[in-house]
Amino acid sequence: MTYQFFKVSTEDGIGKVVIDNPPANALNSKVIQELDSVFSGLAADNNIRAIIFTGAGNFFIAGADIREISKISSSKEGEELARHGHSILGKIEQMDKPVIAAINGHCLGGGLELAMACHIRIAAERARFGLPEINLGIIPGFGGTQRLPRLVGPSRGIEMILTGDMISAQEARSIGLLSRVTPDQDLIREATGVAKKISSKGMVAVRSAMRSIREGYRVSLEEGLAIESVYFGSICETEDMREGLGAFIEKRQPRFKDR
Repeated sequence: MTYQFFKVSTEDGIGKVVIDNPPANALNSKVIQELDSVFSGLAADNNIRAIIFTGAGNFFIAGADIREISKISSSKEGEELARHGHSILGKIEQMDKPVIAAINGHCLGGGLELAMACHIRIAAERARFGLPEINLGIIPGFGGTQRLPRLVGPSRGIEMILTGDMISAQEARSIGLLSRVTPDQDLIREATGVAKKISSKGMVAVRSAMRSIREGYRVSLEEGLAIESVYFGSICETEDMREGLGAFIEKRQPRFKDR
């Protein structure tokens, strides 16, 4: 399927999504709607085991379309836009297939909110991060006030949101917003390496781990441990568990069948 604002390709079980909306890959209503279609298609494709999301050109995503936001004239209209964004980014976050944000440049506003909905974030050294909405007299509306403090802690998250300041990729990594930073030219290779490593595992275990992490994240530790025990128990009846343990005992590489 072809898209106006996205380039989608697949290779060896890895889906690659490139947002291409020059000059800054801004998120407008048409882009957001197409984003929903892109990820719905990838979620339904059983051949896709991991997904890489990146930006074309020098930007990851520089934010939302300010001209479009400036046309909002009522609180109801603004709330509807925010809820629509929450729904679409939530679908990314709720996927059982890991989504890796390969952040190639400026990652601001709605771009950072989208990156935070991805499961793993890897950035090029030149990337810059921030939620500058406060400078426009508004607040983040696609999950930024909720996900950022959860990822980096309330104090640092509040500071970033209330100042609107940008931070470097190295600082973003130091506060836990990123898992790693790479030289600019190595970004896609690094992200692909992570995607390939994950896709080589049994997908039953990957899905179960993703669900256990996701469902346990927002409940108490005791409730989370109960969730984990259920998923661990379900894994114990799978062919992949028998294959994985057997391969370890026999000192060979496992051949998972995803069942």
